[in-house]
Amino acid sequence: MKKKLSLLISILFMSAMLGGCSSGNTSGSGGTASGGKSSSNASEFDNGEMRSDFNAMTCAKEMGVGINLGNTFEAYWEDTSREFTGAQTIGENTPQNYETCWGAVVTTPECIDGMKAAGFRTVRIPVYWGNMMENDGKYQINSEYLARIKEIVDDCRKNNMYVIVNIHHYDEFLIKHQDKEEVLKAVGILWEQIADYFKDYSDYLVFEGYNEALGTPRNEGDWAERSDEAYAYVNEMNQVFVDTVRKTGGNNTERILIASGYWTNIDNTTNENFKMPSDSASDKMMVSVHYIDNAMFWTNQVGNQKWLQYSTDQCEELKNRFTAENIPVFVGECTAVYPKSNFAGNAEYTESSECLQMVLDMAVDYGFVPVLWDTNDNFYSRTENKIKSDSDQAVITEIAGRFE
Repeated sequence: MKKKLSLLISILFMSAMLGGCSSGNTSGSGGTASGGKSSSNASEFDNGEMRSDFNAMTCAKEMGVGINLGNTFEAYWEDTSREFTGAQTIGENTPQNYETCWGAVVTTPECIDGMKAAGFRTVRIPVYWGNMMENDGKYQINSEYLARIKEIVDDCRKNNMYVIVNIHHYDEFLIKHQDKEEVLKAVGILWEQIADYFKDYSDYLVFEGYNEALGTPRNEGDWAERSDEAYAYVNEMNQVFVDTVRKTGGNNTERILIASGYWTNIDNTTNENFKMPSDSASDKMMVSVHYIDNAMFWTNQVGNQKWLQYSTDQCEELKNRFTAENIPVFVGECTAVYPKSNFAGNAEYTESSECLQMVLDMAVDYGFVPVLWDTNDNFYSRTENKIKSDSDQAVITEIAGRFE
């Protein structure tokens, strides 16, 4: 969502911290491995095997219900005191400074173990790759930060889970601060490093190009919403992502990739001007959108018939535009918790878990991959390593059982 449920809390938390996002907590499993490019950067938890006759549709059918490691590795602190390129250096400049600066705890292996035990088959790791980066315009990813992401990927693979890694928020800052030529160059440099570092991982590792920023103009008024120029830019961004990953070789020549929609908005992305990128691999692409019931959530219409019909219509749009063309739909962010304030006055369905069940049922029935947007101690407790609500756990358990 453009506005995360915990955004206000996160802002207040950051403002209260001395030294701007600095954290003295360096415990946990992070930041000690060596980074950098490697042609044999395999993991003891990942066999590096690519399955034959494996395609995006097969992958989508296996991914089940996923969860985001939100407000964690995509967290950043904008330094406006210098010419801003998106690079970030804060506090002691350790991976944990950034991992915790929006209120998250250090992510432990036990946290990921608990996600698997709860019934999740997929973990999405949003990443702001500018953290710990030098502000020199070279877009060189810090090796310690890259190694810390690898640790989380390995914790997921230890549990035989699918893992999604993307560029998150950094794409937005590039788009808003640089011209298109520089942005396309920058994301190419970034994806070359990310893809090369992970190229020996199996097809349980999936790359998603970006987050919600595609289609955003550098300056307000640069173009009208959904203009031809805006769509062309979106399509170019996705093409650079795919071409760059494929050129790194190794398992990346056949890896499943996810193209990001225009703002990941369903109406924008199903527009005919949005084009899936051409791909040298066959049937290896998904498309990413967010929030089946987004408009109803923000207009406080959750739980009534309008909400239900709107959500169904959104799914129909996605089915007709993508699923019918053999392109799986990855709903990279779905509502996890429905606050009472977002329910309609005439709601027929009045419990958060009930609405969660209905939306996830709908997504799974349409063949989509739903991934809950979650932040620290919201839906899932990263300290107790479990889903907080028994009724929410019952929903995930029931749906997870369909994929066994």
